[in-house]
Amino acid sequence: MLKVAFVGCAHIHTPGFIRMLAERKDVEIAGVWDHDSLRATKNAETTHSQVLPLDTILNDKSITTVIIRSETNRHGELIAKCAAAKKNTYAEKPLGFSAEDALVAAKQLNDAGVVFNTGYFQRGLPQNLFIRKLIQDGTLGTITRARYSNCHSGSLGKWFDTDWRWMADPSIAGCGAFGDLGTHALDILMWWFGKPVRVVSDIKVVTGHYGNCDESGEAILSFPNGLTATLAAAWVDVQDPMQSFVSGTKGYVSVIGGNVYFKCADVEGADGVTPYTKLPKALPHAFNLFLDASMGKPASLVTPDEAAQRSVVMEAIYKANAQKGWVSL
Repeated sequence: MLKVAFVGCAHIHTPGFIRMLAERKDVEIAGVWDHDSLRATKNAETTHSQVLPLDTILNDKSITTVIIRSETNRHGELIAKCAAAKKNTYAEKPLGFSAEDALVAAKQLNDAGVVFNTGYFQRGLPQNLFIRKLIQDGTLGTITRARYSNCHSGSLGKWFDTDWRWMADPSIAGCGAFGDLGTHALDILMWWFGKPVRVVSDIKVVTGHYGNCDESGEAILSFPNGLTATLAAAWVDVQDPMQSFVSGTKGYVSVIGGNVYFKCADVEGADGVTPYTKLPKALPHAFNLFLDASMGKPASLVTPDEAAQRSVVMEAIYKANAQKGWVSL
């Protein structure tokens, strides 16, 4: 039985993680800590566990695994303490409040040698696994253009008005909508193509419902092999119909409305018109992969260094917006 504890419960997806834990019979929630005592009590009651002091969690060797779902500006301190205590650590994205924080956290996690993962669950989607294999196999030829979009209606629906208000406060979250949702899109683009060499962006407030917190943006990423990719992220879209597009000299693949359209003369059935359904099986959610790995089972995880580099590139994208020009990496 894997014994886990929550170290912070502030993130909007905490209830979903609690539901995933409830579905597992091989995990025990030993306790909950949060700097907000009311929030700690609420989540301890929901998980049928107990509120524990942070030091108790860190010093209890039977609790091998922690789930950090705190505000982003608390990640640095909490990751440092959990790594020093040799706890397997799931830390929500982004890894650090800043790029520097993320790089320090990655080193601490690597030095500790603990199991780590973060919230880049979109790697496990069948369409993203499929596109990655097409790229790796060279099926599309020389890739020239790509796009990834990750948008929802959070600002329009006022999702962050109450319990999750901090997520729309860049002084706590470290970013707004573009960093929050864009980090998923950035992870996929970097998972597919590596690290860009320069970036430029246009990030903006739209409704003003959350003050100066950005709500929408576009970025252009230039990669060393000549590929140009665009990235969209927002909280002000009523729908996000075209999720991704990758075009090469031998074919293209796009995801529209959840369907995959694939065109390549060398592949039977890849006509670009009929939805292509020969996709790999979805992987478990990133959180379940982390729990499996914490019990010694094989699992595909995001490395601390990968997580940190997403913060490095995202910080450069925000810098490019502020400077209104290209930023090199």
